[in-house]
Amino acid sequence: MEKRIDKIRHKVETEGEVSVTELSELYDVTEETIRRDLEKLKNEGVVTRTFGGAVLNTVNHKDHIHFFKRKSINIEEKRKIASMAVKAMPEMRTLMADNSTTVMEAMKLLKNKNNITTITFSAQIFQELDGAEMRVISTGGRYDEDTLSFQGNLAIDSISKYNVDVAFLSCKGLSFESGLMDSTEGEAILKSKMAKRANTVVLLADHTKFNQTAFVNFLSIDKLDYLITDEKPDDKWVDYCNENDIKLIY
Repeated sequence: MEKRIDKIRHKVETEGEVSVTELSELYDVTEETIRRDLEKLKNEGVVTRTFGGAVLNTVNHKDHIHFFKRKSINIEEKRKIASMAVKAMPEMRTLMADNSTTVMEAMKLLKNKNNITTITFSAQIFQELDGAEMRVISTGGRYDEDTLSFQGNLAIDSISKYNVDVAFLSCKGLSFESGLMDSTEGEAILKSKMAKRANTVVLLADHTKFNQTAFVNFLSIDKLDYLITDEKPDDKWVDYCNENDIKLIY
């Protein structure tokens, strides 16, 4: 039973929603059994029950959605942010890129710039840049199939060897109390390392990330040089950026 529930948890975190009928057929158990499984996941805060199934509790678990699902969420906002980020950094020649879908959109805009070198732990970005004019360096490391990224000591050591002009980072949550946050410890460590190796740290975050929390803190807000988002945040954020010499672009 526990193994089945773990599989259901992974399925709903990957796909965003599940149906009782589909799960019953998939695991060859009764629909009543599946309803009990979903009730357990509801009690854990993972899902919200719906008529005929369940959906991922996006308030607490949106950061666990698989890369391929995430990259289609708020796509126009991500492209707007990516465009502003690229325009804000016309002189950069060396770059570190994290594994976020927003940074992926920036890489698409830069891929034919033959005077830029990018270092990334993202397997998906590395694949996207296959055949690009840009020079690409992968950190290598332990492959994580859920995030499509390389993690672990090899990736950390690789990042630590380089000094770059700019780090393009995103986050799962952003608050005054906790700073920048991510959903996995492995990626949080790598993003923190990237920020330390860059002369300029640029956060690409759409409006849904503000005043949200996630599992792991990885950087304080005052370490940012640029904060680029898709719409004007509330006045507290505007004032904070002005007071801390963070260039806010929206």
